[in-house]
Amino acid sequence: MTEGTSPYTSAEFQGRVAIVTGAAAGVGLATVELLLGRGARVVAQDIDEQVAELESRFPDRVVAVIGDVAEEDVATRSVRTATERLGRLDILVNNAGQTLNKPLIDTSREDWDAIMAVNARGNFLQSREAFRAMKEAGNVGAIVSVASFTATVALPEGSAYTASKGAIAQLMKVVAVEGAPHGIRANAVAPGVVDTGFLDAIRPDGQEYLRSFGHVHPLGRIAQPAEVAEAIAYLASDRASFITGALLAVDGGYTAL
Repeated sequence: MTEGTSPYTSAEFQGRVAIVTGAAAGVGLATVELLLGRGARVVAQDIDEQVAELESRFPDRVVAVIGDVAEEDVATRSVRTATERLGRLDILVNNAGQTLNKPLIDTSREDWDAIMAVNARGNFLQSREAFRAMKEAGNVGAIVSVASFTATVALPEGSAYTASKGAIAQLMKVVAVEGAPHGIRANAVAPGVVDTGFLDAIRPDGQEYLRSFGHVHPLGRIAQPAEVAEAIAYLASDRASFITGALLAVDGGYTAL
């Protein structure tokens, strides 16, 4: 869905400030562009220095933070950037992630730790710091994390990745329960296979490999980043004001089978 065909107002997030991790490409980039298109200002965080291009493109609307989401100082820096440079924090989108395709018996402790550091620890650190800032400011806030269909179903050769996504889904339930008295909602989206460059770093045929999974989704194709971004925006918006602690499937019917 393009901005021109969206049924929602372009001012839906006017006056609000969001942090989006993993913002340089894929679902993260699509989410940044959608939020900007609907009025938000954004702290775009990524380990990839390419994220700075967003600040160049939108100098009054985007501030880039470069760093590893698994590091504690990156979470504090992102939140401080939002509150000090942009004046507030209303939305956190935990999108940064890594994947790994290895049989269980070939997965090393180092493999496990690396995936958990980015996907689970990074999500925890960003959520903790955003929660603290929202609570202290008395803001009604929304935290949305990108989990996966693998949070609820098994993915062969994905022990570390699947476990990390399950951890994200469960963490959001805890954040939702603790955040409710303060007006802070927390939810997660669970995408199926998405057409991004996610696997390019570990497979020369990454995008072709992803598209080959289209037939396993009842809708007959894989998702586009903008479709996942729409679900994220919905959960971050006032349209989802009575939704918290949810895991929203965005998987073309995969987990309905």
